[in-house]
Amino acid sequence: MLLDDLANRCGEWLRGSGPDSDIVMSSRVRLARNLADFPFIRRCTDIDRANIAATVHQRLSTIAEFNEATFFDVNDLETIDRQFLVERQLISRELADSEGARTVAIDQLENLSLMVNEEDHLRIQVMKSGFSLHEAWSQINHVDDVIEKQMTYAYHQKLGYLTACPTNVGTGMRVSVLVHLPALVLMQQIEKVFRSFQKINLAVRGLYGEGSQAMGDFFQVSNQITLGKTEEDLIKQVGDVVPALITYERKAREQLIRDNQQKLFDQVSRAYGTLQNAQQISSEETMHLLSKVRMGINLGLIGDLEIPTINKLFIHTQPAHLQKISGMALDTANRNIERANYLHTQLRRTMDN
Repeated sequence: MLLDDLANRCGEWLRGSGPDSDIVMSSRVRLARNLADFPFIRRCTDIDRANIAATVHQRLSTIAEFNEATFFDVNDLETIDRQFLVERQLISRELADSEGARTVAIDQLENLSLMVNEEDHLRIQVMKSGFSLHEAWSQINHVDDVIEKQMTYAYHQKLGYLTACPTNVGTGMRVSVLVHLPALVLMQQIEKVFRSFQKINLAVRGLYGEGSQAMGDFFQVSNQITLGKTEEDLIKQVGDVVPALITYERKAREQLIRDNQQKLFDQVSRAYGTLQNAQQISSEETMHLLSKVRMGINLGLIGDLEIPTINKLFIHTQPAHLQKISGMALDTANRNIERANYLHTQLRRTMDN
């Protein structure tokens, strides 16, 4: 598997096939792990980092779950390729921007990725389409078990798994869902919802996680602490609020239809028309317009488009994806032109079919 191959397809989590995928785009479980035989990353020498990467690669190659995975040496990737993997949600910005030996292993479906030498020695991640936290936990729990048979983790009998950041000590687990909430944003209810989340120790972040801004009305909802909690506790903590969030968003959409369907249809149609006809368009505006179109499809206001197409366009119109697909480096102005051309082509192809 090459990065060019990834650029021309979509991962399983983008296909819109999971439960409640009209609102929950994806569910993710991530585990932070460190090897007992090496110091934490911040105390590692360049030689330590290289030895960690080599050790992990050698041990993973003996595990069946990684037989068909592709290993990328992040240190050798061009800047655009690193950004491409960030946009794809397969590596973090921290891994992309750091230095020294660091790698990522990615399975064929892009459900499973494993970063080496980020903040911790290992960051294992499983992503599933829709509201599928239990399925994601089941897979990552199995993968973690088979890895632990090959490597000795840093573990304390009372504290649990030892991690670089104190908030991850214990299970080392981050549970998150990526939700699309355009109606709550339009009705200016989103801040109220998120304030209630903060009271129960849930974090709300943008599309690309910590430090990122909300784009296209997408938000990541995740647990903040792990110490003193079991894995099942954390799955339940996040999983229990998602059905309520889904209900709030669906009721908001129903109210928008009920109060002024014609106005909503006009907004959705204008967004769709702009995407089809713009001669140049920024990434931010594209995300905003695609958000309205995605909601319009789910409300039955647009009949000639499918959700997987829109999900793909959210990712493929990001700067690095656009340049990978076009096969050339582009400055901002030319990206805006190329993005408009790409949208024309993709949306026209959908209508022709």
